[in-house]
Formats: sequence, C-alpha cells, structure tokens
Amino acid sequence: MYYGEILSIIVAMTWTITALCAEVASRRMGQLQMNVLRMGASLVILALLLWALTGTPLPRGMNGEAVAWLLASGAVGYVFGDWCLFSSYVLMGSRFGQLFMTLAPLFSALTAWLLLGETLGLQAIAGMVVTISGIGLAVLSRNEQGEHKHKIHVDIPLKGVLFGLGAGMGQGVGIVLSKVGMGLCEQTPLLPMAATMVRAVAGLAGFGIAFYLKGSRERLREGLHDRTTMAAATGAIITGPVIGVSLSLLAVQLAPAGIASTLMALTPIFILLPSRWLFGQRITPRDVIGSCIAVAGVALFFL
Repeated sequence: MYYGEILSIIVAMTWTITALCAEVASRRMGQLQMNVLRMGASLVILALLLWALTGTPLPRGMNGEAVAWLLASGAVGYVFGDWCLFSSYVLMGSRFGQLFMTLAPLFSALTAWLLLGETLGLQAIAGMVVTISGIGLAVLSRNEQGEHKHKIHVDIPLKGVLFGLGAGMGQGVGIVLSKVGMGLCEQTPLLPMAATMVRAVAGLAGFGIAFYLKGSRERLREGLHDRTTMAAATGAIITGPVIGVSLSLLAVQLAPAGIASTLMALTPIFILLPSRWLFGQRITPRDVIGSCIAVAGVALFFL
C-alpha cells in the first residue's frame, strides 16, 4: 500500500486549505497581524507537542551554533518569506502565490551550491527552466488589441510578482539554512519538530517587532472579534503547522523523498478550482497548463 504517497497528496490538499484560509484572514485583518497570530499560535502548539512527546517544551540536543543557523532560517523563511507570501495573497490571491512557491527548489539549489558547494546537475538546471517557463506561461499574456498589439504583459500586479519571487526565495533559502542547522544537532526522530519550533521563535520575534513598529492594533482586535476572520485564521494555523507539517514529515518517512516532495508540490494545481468557487477567479487553459508545467519542473529536481 502506498501510504506515503497517499499522505503526500493529502498534504498538498491540506496546504491548499491553508493557502485559501490565509488569503481570507490576511485580506480581512492584514498580513502582518495574521502572521503575528500564526507564529504565536504555532509556537504554543509546537511547545505543547514537544512537551507531550518528550516531557519538556524546549528543544533538546542543540548547541549554540545550531540554534543560530535555525534562527537565521526562521528569519529568512518565516519573516521574509512568509511576509512576501501573505502579501502576495492580498495582491494576487493564493492561487498565484502558491504557483510562485514552486520556485523554492530553484532557490534551494542555488543556495546549496553557493553555501554548501553542492553541484547542480543538468536535471536540476532543466527543472529550473521548466518551472520558470510554467510560471511565465501562467502569469504572462499577449495583448492582441490596439496599438500595443502582440506586446507581452503581466496578468497580475507587478508588485505581486515581486512578492511571489520573494516568497519562493525565502522558502528555498530558509530550507538550506535549516539543513545546515539540523546537521549540527543531535539526530532524533523529533528533530524536525524541534527545529521548526526554533524557527518559529525567530518568526514571532521578527513579526512582533514589525507589528510593534507599524502594525495596526485596532485591526488586530477587530480580527480577533470577527468570527469569519478567526475561523479562517484558525483553519490556516491548524492545517499548516499542525496537520500539514506533521503529515509531511510522516510522508517523507514512508515514501521516497523525491516522490513525496513532488506530490506535495501539487498545491498550485489543487488550488485552481477552490479559487474559482470561493473568490470567482477566472481560470484559463493557460493557467492550468502553466501550473502543470511548473509542477513538472519541481519533479525534475527530485526524481
């Protein structure tokens, strides 16, 4: 029975729910407020899980250097990456935001090459080209009217594209920094959960400072008292750091990592129809083909 493969598909569906809920909550309360709430809740949940499984809410088996790498990973992956990702949700929707997340393996490969000296094979380079081509097909179109006939333009706000690129970069670079940090830790089955908790500390600190400097406390209070906003925020928190992360770790243990990673990257395809139903977003054949090509590019990285 293909338990790991089935779990990987469930993870992709779970992250689809996460993205949709996060889009709703970010639009209603603001992405900065949403991230402060999400990081705080994630940190509490992870601490409780570690406490239940190990008898202590604090990560163990880490030296100072490992913690420093993991905190850096949290700053890059959570603070920069998630800030860009949630901002992209507000500007162009979770459908396009998740599409740009297929760039994460590209940035991971480049960072590992620069930081760890890992070589880039022809298959990885081909994966980069295919992924970028798929995203380009989905977000670019040709204007066939007026004096700008045949001019290529972006279908979504350019600022949203930049945030999408930043989200993929933050995710990809953050993964490599996490790999370095976990390599310096005592290897235990619960290490990924403990590492995620350290990263969440950096995320909460970064978003907390940003919120203190420029966040709207009134908007946060309104969001906390709004049932729709809190339902969406709760859905994003539970399906993301609780169910999604836990099932993804289990899926990688039960199935080959390459197959599991590819199946978990199906979110940009799964999110197409829900985006149409919930937000009335138009879906063209080009969008579907571009998303499929981008996911195929991700597959080239791992298979």
